[in-house]
Order: sequence, then C-alpha cells, then structure tokens
Amino acid sequence: MQSVVTFEKPLPHLSLPDWDARLYGLQVTADTRRADAFDLRHSSHQLRNETTIKTNWDSYHNNNRLSARVYEIEQWKSTLQELLDRIEKEMGALKEEKASTERELEQLNLPLLVCSECLSNRDGRRSSELTYDLADTELKKELCVTESNKKLLIDRCQSAWEKINKLEVVKFKLQLDLNDKNETLQIDKDMLSLDKDCANITYKTDSLKTPKRMITYDQWLDKCEATKKMAEDELQDTLFLRESLFVARGRARNTLRAQTDVTNYMMRRRIYDTQRARNELQWQKMKMEENMDKLATELKTIGEQFANKVNALKVAETRLETRGYRPGIELASDEADIGLKEEVRNLRETIRQLQEKQDCAKATYNALEAASIKIAIDLNDKEQSLETDTRALEMRAALEPKRPTGTDKNLVLASMADEVPKMEH
Repeated sequence: MQSVVTFEKPLPHLSLPDWDARLYGLQVTADTRRADAFDLRHSSHQLRNETTIKTNWDSYHNNNRLSARVYEIEQWKSTLQELLDRIEKEMGALKEEKASTERELEQLNLPLLVCSECLSNRDGRRSSELTYDLADTELKKELCVTESNKKLLIDRCQSAWEKINKLEVVKFKLQLDLNDKNETLQIDKDMLSLDKDCANITYKTDSLKTPKRMITYDQWLDKCEATKKMAEDELQDTLFLRESLFVARGRARNTLRAQTDVTNYMMRRRIYDTQRARNELQWQKMKMEENMDKLATELKTIGEQFANKVNALKVAETRLETRGYRPGIELASDEADIGLKEEVRNLRETIRQLQEKQDCAKATYNALEAASIKIAIDLNDKEQSLETDTRALEMRAALEPKRPTGTDKNLVLASMADEVPKMEH
C-alpha cells in the first residue's frame, strides 16, 4: 500500500504582545495549579492526621468502654455467682431442716399411738372406776397437743417444700443469667482483642442496624438489680423459714414433753389414789371379816343359850304341868308354884329377848356379808383399774427420751456432737 503524506497547516505567527500574554497566562496557570496542589497536599495531610488521631482516640475510648463493660459484667457475674452459691447452700440447709422436721413428724407417731392405746386400755375399767379423772383429761390433752404439733410440722414442711420449689426457679433464672453473662463476657473479650491487623475482620451488611431484642442500659441495669433483689429476698425468706422450722420443732418437742410430764404425774397420782383406796378397802374388808367371824361366834353362842333357855323352859313348864295333877288339897299355890311360874315368865322373856337379839345379829351379819361382797367387787374393780393404769404407765415409758451417757453425754454438753465423725457399726 502506498502511504499518504499529509502536511499540517502551519500556525499563524504571533505578535510579541500576544507571545508575552501567552507566556503570562501559562505562568498564572502553573502558579494556580501548584497552589492548588499545595493546598490539596496540605489539606490531605491535615485530614490524614485528623482522621488518624480521631480513629485512634475512638478506638482507645471504645476499648476503654469495652474494658469497663467487661469489668462491670464480671462484677455482676461475681455477685450473681455468690448469690447462686448462697442459694444452693440455703437449699441444702433448708432440705436438711425439712428432713429433720419430717423425722420429728415421724417420731410423733409413737406418742400418738401410745396415747391412743392408753385411752383405749383405760376405757376397759369397770363399774365406778370408769371415771373422768385428771389422768383421763391429761391424756386427752396430750392427744390434742400431739395432733396440734403434727399439724404444725406438716404445715412447716409444706412451706419448706414450696420454698424449695421457688428457690429452684430462682436458681434456674440465676444460672440462665450467668450463662448469658459468660457468653457476653466471651464475646466482649474477643471483641476487645480485635484490631485492624486481625485476619477475621470483614465488611458487614448494615452493621448499624439495631437488633429487635436490644434494650437500653438502664433497662439492663434494672433487670440485673431485680434479679439480685429477687435472690436476696428469697434468701432472707429462706433464712426465716429455716428458723421457723427449728423453732417449730423445738416448740413441739417442749410442748409435748411438758404435757407428757403432766400426764405421767397425773397417771402416777391416779395410781397412788387407787392404791390408797385399795388399801383402805382391803383394811375394811379385813375388819369386816373379823367382825363377821366374831358375830358368827356370837350367833353360835346365842343359839346355844337359846337352846339352853328352851330346855330350861320345857323343864319349868313340865314341872308346872305335872304339879297341876296333885290330888286334893295338895293342889295348892305354894312358893314352888309361884317360883315356877315366875321362872317360866322369866324364861319366856329371856327367850324372846334372845330371839330378837339373834334376829338382829343375823340381820347385821347379812348386812356385813352384803357390804363385804360390795367391797370385794369394788376391790376387784380397783385391782383391775390399778393394773390398767400401771400397764398404761409402763407403756408410756417408751416416750421417755434416751439420756446420753459417757462420751455421748460429754459431746452433747460440749456441743460437739456434730463435729465428731459417726462410726459405722
């Protein structure tokens, strides 16, 4: 191919003034561009310095804020962890108190059974011995006291069970809050360790967005304070409940012990009164039998005398009747006749008096015998009542507390029973 040669049109020649003007314009343009470049370099340097300082200070302040936040969360974590430990300790103590109260409640079954058995046995008394005496009244009082103590301890155990459930809820909430704070601490510490040289930093889509679940700092602080107050209130209530359990057990034990002592005293007093009445009846019966023996002897003597007087009367009447057959003038009222008639009259009066005295003695003997039978029946009733009360008192010996002896007694007196390890047999 053939090349085509073109010729540029030559520029027109400038005049000297135009040349000077053109030179001046180039100088002005160059100066302006240099000034703009200087201003740009100066403003760029200033901007770099300012942005670097601001970025460093922002990073420094945010690091401090993150450090303060980490410290604050660690403080709250420590507080909540301490509350959680206290709640677990209080739960253990409350469960132990509840177990002790339940054991105390089970131990009330024995007094209840013994008291009911004593009342049942005493209802087996006979006749006049079946009375509403002081021992019976105190036994019924003891039964009421035992039932009242049982109801009190049941209510306390129910309250302890409810409080343990509440503590479980509080414990769960504290654990949940502690888990959140542990996770938050891990996140904040990881973010605190981040810098611009880390490898796992990237651009994020819409990093300035606000999460839907985000709350204000004041709300977060109020929630933490509420959780702390809730735990402290439950701990205070638990302490009061443990104290009430301890007091209830002691009060129930002391009340029952006092009533048991009063009942035992009344039982012993009733046994003493019954023994005294029995001894009195035994003495009366002995004296009655002695009088009956003497009266029987007297009746025998009266009978012999009555028989003698009857024979003597027969002799006197036979004499009078026979002397009435005297013949003639010999049938005279002589001194013998008068004496025999007087003897007959005296003997008849004597026989009448002896008969009356014998009837009276028999009536008295029958009365003594009837009274002796009544005394014997009443004495048997008192013997049966005495045996019943004695058996009831022996049954109540199971309610007496076992007194420690030897080393156990010294441990109790020194309040060291819980510090010495238990030996397994």
